[in-house]
Amino acid sequence: MPVAVLAVAVLLAGTACGSRLPESDFEARPPTSRGTPQGLPLRVGIIASATSPVGGSAFTGPRDGAEAYFARLNDRGGVGGRPVEVHTCDDGGSGVGNNECVHKLLDEKKVVALVATTVLDYAGAARVSRARVPDIGGQPVGPAYDTHPHLYGIYGSLAPRTGRPGWDGRLYGGTEVYRYFKREHGARTAAVVSYNQAASAAYARLVKRGLEAEGYEVVTEQVDFALPNFRAVAADLKARDADLVFDTMDTHGNAQLCEAMDDVGAEVTAKVTNVQNWSSTVADDYKDAPRCRNALWATGSSRNHEDTGHPAVRAFRAATKDAKTHSQWQLEGWAAAMWFTEAARSCAASGGDVTRACVDRYMSRGAPYDADGLLLPVTYERRAKPPRTRETCLSVARWKDSAGWVTQGDMNRTCFDVPQLSYQP
Repeated sequence: MPVAVLAVAVLLAGTACGSRLPESDFEARPPTSRGTPQGLPLRVGIIASATSPVGGSAFTGPRDGAEAYFARLNDRGGVGGRPVEVHTCDDGGSGVGNNECVHKLLDEKKVVALVATTVLDYAGAARVSRARVPDIGGQPVGPAYDTHPHLYGIYGSLAPRTGRPGWDGRLYGGTEVYRYFKREHGARTAAVVSYNQAASAAYARLVKRGLEAEGYEVVTEQVDFALPNFRAVAADLKARDADLVFDTMDTHGNAQLCEAMDDVGAEVTAKVTNVQNWSSTVADDYKDAPRCRNALWATGSSRNHEDTGHPAVRAFRAATKDAKTHSQWQLEGWAAAMWFTEAARSCAASGGDVTRACVDRYMSRGAPYDADGLLLPVTYERRAKPPRTRETCLSVARWKDSAGWVTQGDMNRTCFDVPQLSYQP
């Protein structure tokens, strides 16, 4: 799991337990609600923190992308003539709400799978796993996808996933982002800006460790969450002549920092952000910081959503042409829905029904998955020991006002053999 995703919110989610579902639910066909001549619908569930403490639109991108894919799929006949019936649930960004959504979708709607889960607190993860309901292509905001079997996050996992996060409670992440800017752009000094909030500060410490492992001189800056003084931080960044700026803050905090950097004349090689902020709203979010805005770089594990020279991206953009905004998370939600669809088609092609167990067997078969080139190959293994090093590839894009997000190199060739650093979720 790319560690940058952990900065998606200022809180990290945990997991909680729920009651076990009866064995009969494992193979149950979704009940008939609106059959068609082509066949009964396949029910899938999407849980998103559509309303949450970190903002109403922070967690909806993957849901929107997945819904767009399923709408297009149904227009083309569904899976073997069976339409996909999508049931969404807003958990409100709370553990209680998440457990309620899990109960609704698993017990009441009898969904065959969850798709593109994107939540602030995945409290119901253990319950989903015990019910053996495959959760496909979720965003790893917390450690759930490195903890439980039957959960398949969009970036894969090498962890044993036996009910405890990672290996003995520790997860591992690589330094490929820092290696990229050092080798490709000659960066030597990096600043890390965080809130004085526990999760934000903890992630900042991890970023600092990774930068130091790659030989950077690291400048750490912290601002008050309630009353941040970004101008003072920006002035210090200018005085320290930082090449790069990383942060563990939300989009609003990023925009304020950028505005302060423009005000004091702090110029950097790159203001590096993560996949959550890789969206078409940059021009509005950073409207008062034109210099900093044009120094924004994003890194991730999926193909740039503006790379319309690629056929799979063109398909995504054509299906979402009426959307007000586009984002990397939408594209990854689209890829998650594609992943489920391939699993369902595999079940149908084998002559059996599309059941939870059959979909899960497809997901756990160990073959890499790249969603027709939208994703860097995703793998799920269960390694007894964590890797010390790993070759990791990287998708990189840079914002330019004249062109939007511009892809930087081939993501399948921008690869580095980097150390894996441990951290506690």
